[in-house]
Amino acid sequence: MIGPAAAVRAVVALGAARADWTVLVDGRSGAGKSTLAHALVDRTGAALVRLDDCYPGWDGLLAGAEAVTSDLLVPRRTGRPGGWRRWDWAAGEPAERHVVPPSGGLVVEGSGLLSRRSAPLADLALWLELDAGERRRRALARDGAAYEPHWDRWAAQEAERIAAERPRRLADLVVDGEHVQALPSGRTARIAYRGRP
Repeated sequence: MIGPAAAVRAVVALGAARADWTVLVDGRSGAGKSTLAHALVDRTGAALVRLDDCYPGWDGLLAGAEAVTSDLLVPRRTGRPGGWRRWDWAAGEPAERHVVPPSGGLVVEGSGLLSRRSAPLADLALWLELDAGERRRRALARDGAAYEPHWDRWAAQEAERIAAERPRRLADLVVDGEHVQALPSGRTARIAYRGRP
């Protein structure tokens, strides 16, 4: 397991070595995925896709992760533009589609993202690890009352996906999420829309 600063250095080195690259950031809710992803984007200038913007509702972890793999990662890996459809959390329905060019750096982050299908489509795959109590505290501090009634059902979807795909084993790097919040981040990532309320 490595610290978050070492993970940032690894992605910066990847970006320096290649013009076109994709990094996947996975971990359970509250582990620090978004914070790490923003730090990676701030340091590399990569584009960012957040699965929070793609999940089709509170029961959509698998559907969101699979859609991003099929519609964004597969085309991008073959040199074609990929895309993703934003989920309108307030309306409870799909919204506009976003196109992502096949060139440049891309960071994709979200729970359930790393699978046997998605891992080979990435140049680097990161798994964030953090104990359950701290993850819950962080997630509820971040999203509060909007998330609390959904915590258990979201956690069950994460557990099911982890059992099926074993993302920690698929990761190139396992990152200790404990100190992720200490990473400097200007939050300048190119995000089209903020996802869940």
